[in-house]
Amino acid sequence: MHIFLLQIDDLTKRSMTWITAIKDWAVGYAPKIIGAILFYLIGSWLISKATTVLRAVFTRRHYDASLQTFLLSTIRVVLLVVLLISIAGILGVDTTAFGALLVGAGVAIGSALNGSLGNFAGGVMMLIFKPFKIGDIIEAQGQAGKVTEQGVFNTVLVSPENKTIILPNGPLSTGVIVNYNATGYLRVDVTMAIAPDQDLAKAKEVAIAAMKQTQDVLQNPVPEVHVLKIADGMVTLAVRPYTAPETYWSVFFSVQEAVKAAFDSNGIAGPVPHRIIIQK
Repeated sequence: MHIFLLQIDDLTKRSMTWITAIKDWAVGYAPKIIGAILFYLIGSWLISKATTVLRAVFTRRHYDASLQTFLLSTIRVVLLVVLLISIAGILGVDTTAFGALLVGAGVAIGSALNGSLGNFAGGVMMLIFKPFKIGDIIEAQGQAGKVTEQGVFNTVLVSPENKTIILPNGPLSTGVIVNYNATGYLRVDVTMAIAPDQDLAKAKEVAIAAMKQTQDVLQNPVPEVHVLKIADGMVTLAVRPYTAPETYWSVFFSVQEAVKAAFDSNGIAGPVPHRIIIQK
């Protein structure tokens, strides 16, 4: 009986020791736990508000829908990671290891996806600054065509020959981009020649009138005709109508036909090739 009482007493003392340890732990960590919970609630609220504000900004600036979703998700994840690391610091956890792990992971991922990340960064920059949009005709990286798709990693063009061209966004974003739709119209460069003894003023008048009557030629800016060169037994004229980007080639060909027909009907002769043979 005495031994049994001693065992109960020993068990009671151990229980009291555990209770005391739990109390001490609770007293020591309760403020940290409460602070971590409050920090999490406030941080989550701030992240939600920041996401809402950014979404409104992106919408007001007409960012692409897919880009909005990606940017908002990325920003939210980054902010949540920072929040969790901060909470771990409040609880007394050494966050140095977390920082080193994140840096190492970032370096490893960056090295493995070097080219892809460059294309991704280029795509994000172009979607933000919008050097062109879907439907624009552009020239870049030695290629020209109509933009049919603009993604985060690459841009798809369709050439005048109906070929599909896929351009990586990395080189595209850092190279020269010629946007034929930026101003709303293009100048069509046509070269035609008349004989040197023809009435130059009349030829200009006839050519301008013919261009104004040609389909898809804009009346404003007004079509122009200038002397480009006088040589080789002819007067070379720079015939310059203006048209919309999508009708460039139809105007290029139809203007030459219209001006040629107008010259013929008004008696304006073209140059006659001749060769001088000198005998010795």
